[in-house]
Amino acid sequence: MELTDVQWELLKSIVEPKTPPKRRGRPWSDTRRVLEGVLWILRTGAQWSEMPNKFPPYQTCHRRFQRWVGEGALVELLRTLAQDLVARGDLDLAETFIDASFSGAKKGALVSALQSAAKAAKSWQSQTAMVFLSPCTWPALRLMKQSLLHLRSSNDSSGKLPSE
Repeated sequence: MELTDVQWELLKSIVEPKTPPKRRGRPWSDTRRVLEGVLWILRTGAQWSEMPNKFPPYQTCHRRFQRWVGEGALVELLRTLAQDLVARGDLDLAETFIDASFSGAKKGALVSALQSAAKAAKSWQSQTAMVFLSPCTWPALRLMKQSLLHLRSSNDSSGKLPSE
C-alpha cells in the first residue's frame, strides 16, 4: 500500500519537520517513504527488522515513529487518516470492536501471512483501513468515536439531522 497523493497532502503538514533541522550528517530520508514504512508495520504487525527493502532502513522508520508518538503527531495523523476514510465511506466507526483473544504464532507464520496477504483485497482503501487494527491507533479511534457519539446524541436531542 502506498499513500495516494491526496492522502499525502492531508498528512504532510503533520509529519514533516516544522523547521529544517540544522545539523551535520546525512540528510533525512524522504518523510513520505518513512511514513509508508511505519504504516506497513502498523498494518502487518511485523517486527521492525522485517520491513521490506523498498522502505528506508527500519531504524530510521522506528526513530521517526517514536518521535511522532512523543510529539502526539501519530494520533493526529491517524485521526486525519480515519476522517478521510470516514468521509469516503470506507470506515464506519459505529461498527468498531476490540477482540481480546490471543493466538500464538507457529513456525512458518510469516510465510503463511505473506501468502494470505497475497490473497487479500488490493484496494488502497482496504489497505489503509488495515492500519487501524494496530493497538497504536486505538487512542485516535477512541477520540473520534466519542466525538461521533456526542455529535449523534446532540443531533438526536435537537431533532435535526447533521446536514441541517
